[in-house]
Amino acid sequence: MEIKTIGVVGAGQMGGGIAQVALTSGFKVVLNDVSDAVLEKSRAGIEKGLDILERKEKIRAGDKERMAGNLSTTTSLDPFTDCDFVVEAATEREALKLEILRKLDGIVLPGRILATNTSSIPITRIAAVTRRPESVIGMHFMNPVPLMKLVEVIRGLQTSRETNDATIKLAVALGKEPVPANDFPGFVANRILMPMINEAIYALMEGVGKAEDIDAIMRMGANHPMGPLALADLIGLDTILEVINVIHDGLGDSKYRPCPLLRKYVDAGYLGKKTGRGFYIYERGR
Repeated sequence: MEIKTIGVVGAGQMGGGIAQVALTSGFKVVLNDVSDAVLEKSRAGIEKGLDILERKEKIRAGDKERMAGNLSTTTSLDPFTDCDFVVEAATEREALKLEILRKLDGIVLPGRILATNTSSIPITRIAAVTRRPESVIGMHFMNPVPLMKLVEVIRGLQTSRETNDATIKLAVALGKEPVPANDFPGFVANRILMPMINEAIYALMEGVGKAEDIDAIMRMGANHPMGPLALADLIGLDTILEVINVIHDGLGDSKYRPCPLLRKYVDAGYLGKKTGRGFYIYERGR
């Protein structure tokens, strides 16, 4: 079936980024979240992204209006019945994602694909709450979505080849480079990235180095574009903790234990850039 309209559940940083990429790739988008205020903020962010592309001459002046006109927002999931492909991009909490997939399963037409942007939760577990596990797949975009090329594509135990092939084809149409990963907690990207960030937090807690020094060493010594603590702030420390908990619980290995300092920061509400304070303090986004 030809994909013309993509549904995105979750209008946060990831969902908004997925919506923007879909719009610039010629698709219509239905974007959902729990409140009009969140949706308005997301639309403003998407339009700002389109403005940047226009200034850089990546899109023509008339394209921006057409693309923005292809975006509709809703606080209800009912309009998703008209979507050809749906991506769940809600907060990385398992109970929430399972609830959304159950609801989507009763709304989205049979045979259409339900993809989840989970960064760590096993796809087989998510697919099991639906009546179409063969049509459920992991489509893990990287942050920030408009800039990062990689999409991890993860098949659950019952995901069909047809679903996998259609998802890969869509990822390419979105200008991404799909790479397969097997269905284990954290998949590949976060199985490697999250323990590194967690260890950097241990190094900070144990006084091995100050935050800016740990980040500088990793930027210059490992040629990373961003240090692990600054990256944690960008991702969100609550999300980091959720992902590490999934990996730790799923694999049962103490080497994946979350750092106590990470838990303390999350308890304090120091979640990173989005709250203005994490391992760094942010003013006006800097």
